[in-house]
Amino acid sequence: MKKLLILVEQVFTVAALLIYSGAILTLVLSGGEQQNEFVEFDSSLIRLIYLFIYIITFLLLILRWRKTFYTLSQDRWIFPLIVLAAISIIWSFEQATTLKNSFTLIGSSLFGLYLASRYTLKQQLQILCWTFSIAIVLSFAFAILLPKYGIMGGIHQGKWRGIFLHKNGLGAAMANSSIVFFILGYQGQKYRCFFWLGLGLSILLLLLSASTSSFLNLVILVMAFFIFQTFRWPNKVIIPMLIILTILGQCLYLLLSSNANVLFAALGKDTTLTGRTQLWSFVMEMIWKHPWFGYGYGGFWQGWNGESAYIWRAVGWTPTHPHNGFLALWLDLGLLGLGLFFLGFWRSYLQALTWVRKSKTVVDLWPLLYMTYVVLINIAETSLLSSNNITWILYVAVSLSVFFNSAPQKNIINNL
Repeated sequence: MKKLLILVEQVFTVAALLIYSGAILTLVLSGGEQQNEFVEFDSSLIRLIYLFIYIITFLLLILRWRKTFYTLSQDRWIFPLIVLAAISIIWSFEQATTLKNSFTLIGSSLFGLYLASRYTLKQQLQILCWTFSIAIVLSFAFAILLPKYGIMGGIHQGKWRGIFLHKNGLGAAMANSSIVFFILGYQGQKYRCFFWLGLGLSILLLLLSASTSSFLNLVILVMAFFIFQTFRWPNKVIIPMLIILTILGQCLYLLLSSNANVLFAALGKDTTLTGRTQLWSFVMEMIWKHPWFGYGYGGFWQGWNGESAYIWRAVGWTPTHPHNGFLALWLDLGLLGLGLFFLGFWRSYLQALTWVRKSKTVVDLWPLLYMTYVVLINIAETSLLSSNNITWILYVAVSLSVFFNSAPQKNIINNL
């Protein structure tokens, strides 16, 4: 009976992660909508499913309340940031939206807390392996058997999107999937062939999605993987290595910056990043009107009736976020919110680096790689402090998980 309950809980975890990744539901309920800036459909079912996940997550946390409260007691920055988002209703430009978004943010962030308090890093990777395996199989099935849903039309004609609403959604998921399978395959345990197959299929889907930014992120993360491995070398070796890497990084930056036009043309992009740089300049203009506390969580992008109308008129199109996670956070919660995030990020990143120096397994590189991924993906997209979003949920999970890596903390957790 106990094994059955554990299996049911794991199935729930995988299903919830698949839903949080943005897979299937929005695509199917929208009828395979091709232009997704404003996708209008009845989202009642999605809201009910998310509410069901919140309730089950809360109950699972209560069942292990000692571990839950112990985990919360060690957090200094993530949940204070979430609390700030909730209390921003006081100064929000759209209080109803802030109230609604805060509720979903708390509910989905609790799932990150659940992952950290319930599963070890290795178990989290195994669950992600199952999640992405299902996403891969279904993405091929949708693209081949249901091309109306699995392949995009319009300006992105022929690009694969699998079980996601947009090709970039598939690209981001497969970049993440590739790293998970790469770590598990590199570790060299049993089922290694399965992990390498998963890596190969993830990369294939990434290429079929033609998501350039996701492909570049994957390349950077693979290079980062091997660089982080060098942190385990003796100090007399690692210091010269870091100096060499710094010099090479500076040379690469100078080379790329001086040939930016050629590089972007080769990638099929322009130097404005598809209008993003122009958008960012107007977003910064609006940020400086309320730099300290922002417009409230979700209080800015309210269409033609909100503050976003100025930006829409200025850029000539209708973005619903600034296509940069850091600017989005600054816009919502000001420098106070942005500062809280960076303090928490820096603390978790240093903890992850410290543990990599002490550990020997490849799995322990996951928090460091994932937090690097969070920075990369938020340069051109928005997923920081984003409710019902797998990127934010996994960030909460790995940030809390790095605390449990040390032996003394593991002993405490095992006794709870």
